[in-house]
Amino acid sequence: MKNLALGCLLSALVVLTATPAEAQLELPAASPSAKVAQRVGVTDISIDYSSPGVKGRKVWGDLVPFDKVWRTGANAATKITFSRDVTFGGKPVPAGTYSIVSMPSQKGWKVMLNKELGLWATPAPYEASNDVASVDATTTEIPSRERLAFLFSNTTDDSTSLDLEWEKLRVSVPIKVDSAAHAKAGIQAAVEGSSRTLANAARYLADTQKDYPAALKQADASVAIQSTWFNQWIRADILGRMGKYAEARKSAQLAWDLGQNDKGFFFRDQVSKALAEWKNKK
Repeated sequence: MKNLALGCLLSALVVLTATPAEAQLELPAASPSAKVAQRVGVTDISIDYSSPGVKGRKVWGDLVPFDKVWRTGANAATKITFSRDVTFGGKPVPAGTYSIVSMPSQKGWKVMLNKELGLWATPAPYEASNDVASVDATTTEIPSRERLAFLFSNTTDDSTSLDLEWEKLRVSVPIKVDSAAHAKAGIQAAVEGSSRTLANAARYLADTQKDYPAALKQADASVAIQSTWFNQWIRADILGRMGKYAEARKSAQLAWDLGQNDKGFFFRDQVSKALAEWKNKK
């Protein structure tokens, strides 16, 4: 009886110690996950996909049928993400994440970007109405490649080529970005941000520290970067507190003029009131 009980205990211990190891067991996937990324100018492009192998099979027209919608990879649909707006095969595409769907054909390939991200991972069917772009791709013959791979080639500051390679075929779609416009917008945002930061610093020094000379210095630096209704009003307010009404009126008038076409002119009443009060002050 004791031997039987000991045997049961040992069996239980073997099961308990084996379970965690089994739970951590990792084996090679039939179609391992992969990711590739490329920065084009200031735009980040990345692709998440699963990479099937040829494994001695006939791929095009058999494993991947012609003239039928294909997930362009294995498992769930391949996904591409753009950090900024691009043109994909000449078609404008907003920043975002899309499924890459394709239509292989002996007459030529089509590649589509689709808004539905659950394709092949959920019951959601592919619908062409969800395409944000449908373009013709170019195909070329290449040396044999066992596993499907996405690559970026011929990358410049303004463009790149998205290439799918598998078996002995390369499928390519050009991607272009307006890096000059993106850079200009970034520069403008940085300028506006610096100007606003200095104006806020001026406002803080005037309101909390009552250090008007230091506050005026920050306001002047803000205006030197970019004159806006906001920093002109901050400057006017500081000058008014310092009793320099003539100069304060000039800045207040500039703030008023600059704010007329700005829906965010939230100091409109204060500026109007100051202009009226400082009209006859020297």
